[in-house]
Amino acid sequence: MFLSGKRALVTGSTSGIGLAVARALRAEGAEVVLSGFGDEDEIARLCTTLSARHVPADLTTREGCEALMAGAGDVDILVNNAGMQHVSPVEDFPPEKWDLLLALNLTAAFHTIRLAVPYMKVSGWGRIINTASAHSKVASPFKAAYNAAKHGLDGLTKTVALEVADRGITVNCISPGYVWTPLVENQIPDTMKARGMTREQVVNDVLLVKQATRKFVQPEEIGALAVFLCREEAQNVTGANWSVDGGWTAE
Repeated sequence: MFLSGKRALVTGSTSGIGLAVARALRAEGAEVVLSGFGDEDEIARLCTTLSARHVPADLTTREGCEALMAGAGDVDILVNNAGMQHVSPVEDFPPEKWDLLLALNLTAAFHTIRLAVPYMKVSGWGRIINTASAHSKVASPFKAAYNAAKHGLDGLTKTVALEVADRGITVNCISPGYVWTPLVENQIPDTMKARGMTREQVVNDVLLVKQATRKFVQPEEIGALAVFLCREEAQNVTGANWSVDGGWTAE
């Protein structure tokens, strides 16, 4: 329970990776603030289970980010996890989708960080963790906005890490490959239909083809790494981009 007395805000934490991170931090004693969308009854149940608060916010706007930070209060641990995806050839990529993905996947992290850092400086301790992606290191076709945002998030992480390194604050990225979440699982039937493939073919030849382990990353693995990055033993771990991608970006 080494995080007792610390408050952690995790965006995109009502399901998937964000929820796993929130659970892992709560297990070590942190007070958790959830943020995300979903079924209201399920979110209420999560708040009860985790003794957490939920602050909904539209993180695609500056006003939404500011409202989130005001509602969360001073935070010791900030995990920027909220994100979305859109796939399209660049010439057909809807400009409004580009704007939306950049706003949520990159600009929201800038706003939450700039608002969290002053308190962290005063307290002399802070942990900022940004969920990036294997696509922060390598690109895939038809994902112009996502690739650009995640590469940008890596750069933002390094920059802020250098700015606050002497104030007891660390800033790191976690870059997963394909993580086994409902979002990924729900894509399989559509991909089977679109490509005329079996479920096994979609999993092995589409989703896991670049992951040398041939295994999905589990959300709990991301949670465990986030916990490590919050430990005092990780006080000199900053400005790093941690791959959890089954070897995808090792090639």
